[in-house]
Amino acid sequence: MDHKQEDPDRLSMVAWIRSGWKGVVPIGVAAAVALVIGGGVDFAHSYGDPRDREEERSAKPAADQDRAAPRYVVGVRGSGEALVVRDVRTGRDVGLPVAAPKDKRFQRVASADDGSFVVAVDPQGGAARATGQAARVTFQRLRLGKDGGVEELVPLTRAAIPGASAPWSDLAVAPDGDSIAYVTYRPGARPRLDVVSARTGQHKTWASKTPGRVGSLSWSGSTLAFVWSPTRKVGGKAVRQFRTLDTSTAAPGNLQASKALFKLPEGSAGTAVMNRDGRTVVLGLAQGGQLTLQAYALPAGRPGKVLWKRKAAGGTVSRLDADHTGDHLLISTQDGTLYPEGADPVPAKDLLDATW
Repeated sequence: MDHKQEDPDRLSMVAWIRSGWKGVVPIGVAAAVALVIGGGVDFAHSYGDPRDREEERSAKPAADQDRAAPRYVVGVRGSGEALVVRDVRTGRDVGLPVAAPKDKRFQRVASADDGSFVVAVDPQGGAARATGQAARVTFQRLRLGKDGGVEELVPLTRAAIPGASAPWSDLAVAPDGDSIAYVTYRPGARPRLDVVSARTGQHKTWASKTPGRVGSLSWSGSTLAFVWSPTRKVGGKAVRQFRTLDTSTAAPGNLQASKALFKLPEGSAGTAVMNRDGRTVVLGLAQGGQLTLQAYALPAGRPGKVLWKRKAAGGTVSRLDADHTGDHLLISTQDGTLYPEGADPVPAKDLLDATW
């Protein structure tokens, strides 16, 4: 992707002062302070000299480095007033939070294949109405340094969609790094799915005429997968479907253009991530005080290998996110805990959304 087309309109000190948030800094200040403070904290709470670890990492083949599990989680704090970077190993934040732009709030964050992150941004409260403008969701790209410190946060000036975020909104970035999928909701809890190009701003829209939830977005090439959870229950139970949509060939319009592949089993809570090859999907399951990641074969959804298990009393799965390689999964539970695959739990009660 051509980064030169991302307008580097960094947050100003004036915007930060006006925001009034203590302990939250604009991107330019955060990056500089994080290099000093964040580096010191990492040294104080790690084993050995970080320079030794960096030399060890540099000695590894580039392919091995890229496939390693992420060390940092990026989260949206509180009601969207800031972004934070959290160290998976220590559970501590790296550097200082980065404030949202004036009169705006961060809403959702997703990882991209190049290791960057895309953040969805909404006007704060009635800011759009006060200026007579229609509400719209915009996007920014976040990049981290090798130490986890924030390197830059730049707006994707061509990428915007009409509408406003909702508690059920979801975000995913395609493997090409350009296509951004986002879900908003119209009156009556009717979902609208937009796919917008960060490079050109062109977008397609698919909307549902019936109430329901579209969540757990994931990509395989130009195919977008999601879980459809209708509001209407059958026999007192919600029947969730795993569906796919070929965004390159499907005509915009009705979300029924998507294909239903299989019904999700009980305990899945509507969380499923399709693998990059499009042949399998991994479900996050919560039953009997245990979290499980299990693979299912596509298209029929036949149960396959159990990939990961751990005890988590009372932890209902709320989200399941893959890192930029697609190899490592992060479970978010409703009690405010993150469970990185193969690592200790990370506290996240203060986060509205998180990924790695």
